[in-house]
Amino acid sequence: MPRPGQVKSSVDDRLSDRIALGVLTRAFPPELVDEVIAECGRAERRHRLLPARVVVYFVLAMCLFSGQGYEEVARLLTHGLQRMGRWKGTWRVPTTAAIGRARLRLGPEPLKTLFARVCRPVATGETSGAWYRSWRLVAVDGTTFDVPDTEANAGFFGRPGVCRGQEKSAYPQVRVAALVECGTHAVFAAETGPLAVHETELAQRLFGALTPGMLLLADRGFRGFDLWQAAAATGADLLWRVKNDAVLPIRALLEDGSYVSEIVAARDKNRRADPARVRVIEYTLGPGGTVYRLITTILDPKAASATSLALLYAQRWEIETTLDEIKTHQGGPRLVLRSQHPRGAEQEIFGFLLVHHALRDLIHQAAQHSGQDPDRISFTRTLRIVRRHVTDQAAFSPLTTGPGPDHSPA
Repeated sequence: MPRPGQVKSSVDDRLSDRIALGVLTRAFPPELVDEVIAECGRAERRHRLLPARVVVYFVLAMCLFSGQGYEEVARLLTHGLQRMGRWKGTWRVPTTAAIGRARLRLGPEPLKTLFARVCRPVATGETSGAWYRSWRLVAVDGTTFDVPDTEANAGFFGRPGVCRGQEKSAYPQVRVAALVECGTHAVFAAETGPLAVHETELAQRLFGALTPGMLLLADRGFRGFDLWQAAAATGADLLWRVKNDAVLPIRALLEDGSYVSEIVAARDKNRRADPARVRVIEYTLGPGGTVYRLITTILDPKAASATSLALLYAQRWEIETTLDEIKTHQGGPRLVLRSQHPRGAEQEIFGFLLVHHALRDLIHQAAQHSGQDPDRISFTRTLRIVRRHVTDQAAFSPLTTGPGPDHSPA
């Protein structure tokens, strides 16, 4: 009789060898998942009811079917097989506690490593809306995720302050910073941290994913000479909004109405030592509207006119749309992550990011095939189709010994 936490199969193949999550297993093939698991030291010597590969795919599935309980996610994945007669044995759905323990064993590292391996910009040279001349348009921004109000989460992540008599908000929050390809909404770099860590600090950790040929857009919250220099050092070009009270002395007027200026570190603002040259574009949206001030590393107006750059800056809003897709549409309104522990919350966030990247890659492929702009294909409709496809194709193919002893999950 198998020991608790183990399953003895009467056939050679295992549960983890028969997982098929459609879009997700195409985006993250089992061989790669196994390689990542081994790299992170999560490979197992015994056959559990929930081996590491199964848990990776289960985390992805729960981020695809957000809002469903652990056991319901497993039932959704097995329902199709039962209906279609693809397997006849009985498989005991692991309990919520067993799945929780399996997630803790796995930790966030395999999901983070899988994200680093797979999640890249996906636009090709033919992708509509992804480029300006030779520049790939990308954006950086930050957001927060609510997590359950547990002692562990509150102690590690912290809570934001709120108004109207409350000292702290109802939920602890995880801070996340991300880089997004504007034309496809593909998230290709992300960092998480406690709420006390400013989004600009997290953003600086992302800059290793920037390359020459990218044009990075950022809102005025991403300020600071050192941050600018760190991003520019990657070889990417920058187009960032700055506050209207920023000191930007005119060094040379340019033919398109922009001008050359310089920025310095706050510590050098009086001496103006070691300045970085920038080009400044100022414009107003509508009569009496908001004044925008942009700075860029593109100093030559012939390479990119002031009007072109002002129009391009609107592409920064694509990252806002991307984060809304993940949190509101994929996660559901008023999303609160389900993880009771900080490592589980980090694992879950990268699960959401991996699923979103797989969906966005699928949308890009469909757009390429039909000659459309990826923005013309509905993310919400794609999400619904993928959810139906996973359940219709009977995603899990559980193996058991058939009717017999009741095995306890790991």
